[in-house]
Amino acid sequence: MAAPSKVLVVDDDDTVREVLRRYLARDGHEVLEAADGPTGLGLVRSQHPDLVVLDLMLPGMDGLQVCREVRKTSTVPVIMLTALGQESDRVVGLEYGADDYVVKPFSPRELALRVGRVLERSRGAVGAGPAESVEVTSADGELWVSPISRTARRGGVELNLTSREFDLLHFLLAHPGQVFSRTELMEQVWGWSFGDQSTVTVHVRRLREKVEPDPARPTRIVTVWGVGYRLDGVIGGAAAAGSG
Repeated sequence: MAAPSKVLVVDDDDTVREVLRRYLARDGHEVLEAADGPTGLGLVRSQHPDLVVLDLMLPGMDGLQVCREVRKTSTVPVIMLTALGQESDRVVGLEYGADDYVVKPFSPRELALRVGRVLERSRGAVGAGPAESVEVTSADGELWVSPISRTARRGGVELNLTSREFDLLHFLLAHPGQVFSRTELMEQVWGWSFGDQSTVTVHVRRLREKVEPDPARPTRIVTVWGVGYRLDGVIGGAAAAGSG
């Protein structure tokens, strides 16, 4: 039997932490708690949680600072909680390395379901059909992704990808030459039929910074204007099997 996932909730609201602890524990997770940024960052470093639920507005060190520090050493999935309504404010969290965000007030059940889905994906357990369960390689041999070991390499050097970035890269590599809209990518990679599509846009931009020779002029993950995104030219693995 697999060990329970360790979920860290960082929020200065005692009620929010209590409610999330109840819902997450009900789903079988071990729940750690922190009421401020420095304590949360310390728990990330000492306890190595499987996922972090991180409030944006925190005393001592805000959620953006915590997320930035976490991303220096860890690819642990981060779901950011924010009460800010402006899209630009929410996107900042994604730019700092958050995998997703949930706007307050939120449904605890919905958040618990999202936590479960992110954890499943981080273990390669969601969407693992034939095309999604094998290694894939780019046509020039520069990019290589293995969903089994959850590792990706560029030119033989391991890439430091967040959970979402990994899922997005693997999905695109497994479906070469196919164009996907942001809505389709949100459904296929995030597993959601709703949500802010800017989440996809930011993750594509962040991924390009790690896999493109020149992120300003992408040649791997290309934009099909008015439609979506396409990954060009891959061979091997799912691509050789005629995926799609």
